[in-house]
Amino acid sequence: MRQGSIHLTRVAGIDLYLHWSWFVVAAIEIASRTGRYSSPVWNVLEYLALFGIVLLHEFGHALACRQVGGTADRIMLWPLGGVAYVNPPPRPGATLWSLAAGPLVNVALLPLFGGAVAMGSSMGWAQTFPDFYRFSWAVLWIDGGLFVFNILPIYPLDGGQILRSLLWFVLGRARSLAVATVLGFVGAAGFVVLALWWRSTWTLLIAAFMLMNCWSGFKQARAMLRNEKRPRREGFACPSCGEKPPLGEFWKCARCSQTFDTFATGAACPHCGAQFPNTMCGQCHKFHPMNEWLSSAYAHRGV
Repeated sequence: MRQGSIHLTRVAGIDLYLHWSWFVVAAIEIASRTGRYSSPVWNVLEYLALFGIVLLHEFGHALACRQVGGTADRIMLWPLGGVAYVNPPPRPGATLWSLAAGPLVNVALLPLFGGAVAMGSSMGWAQTFPDFYRFSWAVLWIDGGLFVFNILPIYPLDGGQILRSLLWFVLGRARSLAVATVLGFVGAAGFVVLALWWRSTWTLLIAAFMLMNCWSGFKQARAMLRNEKRPRREGFACPSCGEKPPLGEFWKCARCSQTFDTFATGAACPHCGAQFPNTMCGQCHKFHPMNEWLSSAYAHRGV
């Protein structure tokens, strides 16, 4: 999605991008909601409020991920919402907190927006400031609606990924992802039915997005299950997650594109002689020098 995106700013080390299609959808949505307020300016403010709430939601994911030792350096906003590019440590608890923090931001905002509506009702804003009163209600419904939608236990929504994290404690990383994606297919099929019933193009697009992500996640789960069955090389362990590397030619040379076993050759490509200062872990995708893989193996043995 980075193709055609606009870099807006950088906040707390996190780059914020906005996809160009957001402007097209914003113009269509704002134009279609005329008549709700006395001025179209309020329609623009309502859409910007949606933009702000989604942005805070994604920052919740990113900051929580950093809190548990993960990396998060990019947020993309597009017509179907936002995506925080987070990489928490491969532990169920760390992943659970990184995912739950987004919806919790919406929960924290509810008293703020609800208080504004309650104050407006008590002060008679419906008669004196009708546009602002309608706007307050709209923002409250936007925040509540986003929370309810995101918490649905349908992969890849936050609720579906939270369910996967909870299952991870019992079933393991790969099987929990497989179960969550299968349930996600069922939920996405339900959205297809709703889209046809409501004749809603947007609901159909959301269902298509869910189905594509479920298929991608299911393929990833199958690859992870195959990887779990592979024999492991003794004497090495990832310094970040403690995972032992698989035994075989699973690393690809950046120079000649040949595959090789980096632990058998001392992080050097046997085909072209290229030397690599860092080796990536297939489990957590972190890079470490070979000597750290060795020392980590001794540390995990308690030496």
